[in-house]
Amino acid sequence: MAEFAEPIARLIDEFRRLPGIGHKSAQRLAFHVLRGSAEDAERLALAITEVKSRMTFCSVCHNLTDIGQDPCAYCTNPARDQHLLCVVEEPYNVFAIERTGEYKGLYHVLHGALSPLRGIGPDDIHLRSLLERLRTLEVTEVILATNPTTEGEATANYIGRLLKPIGIRTTRLAMGLPVGGDLEYADEVTLYKALAYRREL
Repeated sequence: MAEFAEPIARLIDEFRRLPGIGHKSAQRLAFHVLRGSAEDAERLALAITEVKSRMTFCSVCHNLTDIGQDPCAYCTNPARDQHLLCVVEEPYNVFAIERTGEYKGLYHVLHGALSPLRGIGPDDIHLRSLLERLRTLEVTEVILATNPTTEGEATANYIGRLLKPIGIRTTRLAMGLPVGGDLEYADEVTLYKALAYRREL
């Protein structure tokens, strides 16, 4: 006998396919949808179908953009600093950097990071288009904002080696202790990075 009726079981299964959602979370989400009004469910379904039908990737930087705006708003904004290019792994990294309000340059989204163990090589992410852009743009600095993971570090190092002969200044986001953190709970890699990138006051 099935644990739940077929429609709710199918909804649970679909929620379970989302990253970071386990069986219990999928059940909670499914029952939340079930308890809500038909209008709530329709709004959710419409939002999902619209994001698939109306969103695409910018042909220049590979960030998300509305299907009617290609190149995207970042690439076409003349107020943005055309001499700065920030390289990130995923589109949601762009939004994280934008939230700081500090960066005003251009972006390039790789859509992944190098990972030989998972079979992801240089041809599987947007590295070729990055090099092509650097030939046409007057970029004076490339900021490597890949994640502080093994794959992110490998990707940053690989790009750094590619850009060295070109002569473009290449920088990496500083890493270290989070604000409000306690030294007692910091791992050795975080402490190493904090010491390596220390600065004068």
